[in-house]
Amino acid sequence: MVKLNRLVEASNKKTRLKMQFEYKTIEKPIENTLLKEKGSKFIGFAFPVNNEEELKAALEKIRAEHPKATHHCYAFRMGLNGENYRANDDGEPSGSAGLPIYNQLLAHEITNVLVISVRYYGGTKLGVSGLVKAYKESAKITLEDANIVTRELETEIEITFNFNQQNIIFTLLSKFDAKIINFDSQEKASILARIKLKHQDEILELLSNLQFVEYKL
Repeated sequence: MVKLNRLVEASNKKTRLKMQFEYKTIEKPIENTLLKEKGSKFIGFAFPVNNEEELKAALEKIRAEHPKATHHCYAFRMGLNGENYRANDDGEPSGSAGLPIYNQLLAHEITNVLVISVRYYGGTKLGVSGLVKAYKESAKITLEDANIVTRELETEIEITFNFNQQNIIFTLLSKFDAKIINFDSQEKASILARIKLKHQDEILELLSNLQFVEYKL
């Protein structure tokens, strides 16, 4: 039993370490899903977003495309564990729009995603329970159209070295599937590369053991 507990603990630890470096999100934007409810139209949108600038740009895009809509309700999650989040009712009764949208982000276990539901009022009031149901369904059908993918966290590193060391550096980066962004082949050469965050410590340790090599993140 002790051995089994240790195996389970080791497995759980491995999973936790893995989850520190990856997250689930949507592959590409989803636009113009349609839900009709008692005359009202709910048009759904979902965008992968990585920062506040992308978030604001997506919101402004939809507001510009639907200036006459009654409401532009939305929710988003950003960060590895969805620690940056918000639900916005945009004038609908409190908790009737943004929260149901946000709960669909939680249900799909995704982050770095913005979901917007644009409502055109159709003349018949839905009531709070009706709104909750409609906004939930709008977000749900929008996300069901999306392809959910796993992304690994990455960071950039700049490495400078003597030109005759380039084979060593390229071999090292290739071993960890690094993506070369720029290579300047002067006498004192430099590489700008994107590396997976899970490999960062190991790469830095190997670089530290090389003479005439400098790096910065």
